[in-house]
Amino acid sequence: QVKVVESGGGSVQTGGSLTLSCTHSGVTYSNYCMGWFRQVPGKEREEVALADRDGSTVTYIDSVKGRFTVSRDNSENSINLQMNNLKSEDTATYYCAVDPLCSDWDLFGSWGQGTQVNVSS
Repeated sequence: QVKVVESGGGSVQTGGSLTLSCTHSGVTYSNYCMGWFRQVPGKEREEVALADRDGSTVTYIDSVKGRFTVSRDNSENSINLQMNNLKSEDTATYYCAVDPLCSDWDLFGSWGQGTQVNVSS
């Protein structure tokens, strides 16, 4: 059974930084994508950053480009999300997921419980 755990959320002022960490265990497939998502109550979930199977290619949502950076360490079964110059609109619950097919994350992905990020002015 795949287990995904996020950590590192918290409260920060506008312009501040946070680093979210995600580790997973129980993955039996040889390669997989990892991703960071976020959701605000009442809104659609957003794909914040998706890292391909070896982490060499990362796709970011436009609103975080230049501010967020993903680092993936397959040897540690981890993926981090460095968030700089945070804005109030970044406030959300952030989720990490692992997906062996790199598509249809709801169907094939394994998800963590989420970590809350609050950005205030």
